[in-house]
Amino acid sequence: MKLLAVGHSVEDHIHFKSENIIQPGGIFYSALSLLNFKEDNDEIFLNTCVQQENYSLFSSVYEKLDKKYFHYVDKIPKVFLDVHNFKERGETYENITAQLEVPFDNLNSFDGILINMITGFDISLGQIKKIRKNFDGMIYFDVHTLARGLDENFRRDFRLIPDFEDWASSIDILQANESELKTLFDLPDDLSIINKVLRSGVKIFILTKGERGARIFSLRNEEIFSMFVPSIKVETNNKVGCGDVFGSIFFYTYIETKDIARSLKLAVIAAGCAASYNDLNKFENLKKDVFSRYN
Repeated sequence: MKLLAVGHSVEDHIHFKSENIIQPGGIFYSALSLLNFKEDNDEIFLNTCVQQENYSLFSSVYEKLDKKYFHYVDKIPKVFLDVHNFKERGETYENITAQLEVPFDNLNSFDGILINMITGFDISLGQIKKIRKNFDGMIYFDVHTLARGLDENFRRDFRLIPDFEDWASSIDILQANESELKTLFDLPDDLSIINKVLRSGVKIFILTKGERGARIFSLRNEEIFSMFVPSIKVETNNKVGCGDVFGSIFFYTYIETKDIARSLKLAVIAAGCAASYNDLNKFENLKKDVFSRYN
């Protein structure tokens, strides 16, 4: 299997539990989880921007990937995350990296494309339309920071996403959390938004619910079908990147098996494992830890 992950790399500055931590972030978590979950004969390609001065933050993972679609820039974004236990994190940015240069001419060599809107500026509406035009396979799309605007102080607050119906028309599988859901369409309730999403071209919609688990929605005979998987019980040591891990494992498993139930359960378990890790090195055990909890 040959997969392409698309999204910005960022330098995270995390404030959580009275600690201040600097670590790799953004599409790094998608790459990290795919790398540690894949089979030996799978190929993972990453379309991202990197910065020479802080590349050492990412090198333990990025040096194991095909770097054909890496682009060097003067500065990648720094993201200052104020992480809380029971509410959405606050985000403030330094630097906004330009949109990525997508390899449009070579897309059909991949079995699936994962697009994670890490900064919200990773690709444009025009680019995703061109990806759809040039790619016949499955496109997985994590709304992520596309759901947040950018004010004059580089603070990222939730807003209604402009022209989201046009984005949705190019997406097969869409992931959003409960706050991001409300930014998709200006409709009175969650079910109305979900219905609109599924009738705008999205085949599978995944609503992540943090420590409660995740619910998946699709249309079957014009009726909305849904399935819920609760989260696993873990001691939470990490609140960053868990949604990225979830998306990567669902994407990988679904491309491989086309089994919604299996993909959702493995993704929920993987997100729980990521939340329990207090060290990035523990991701080396991700596949073993996930399957040890799967039954």
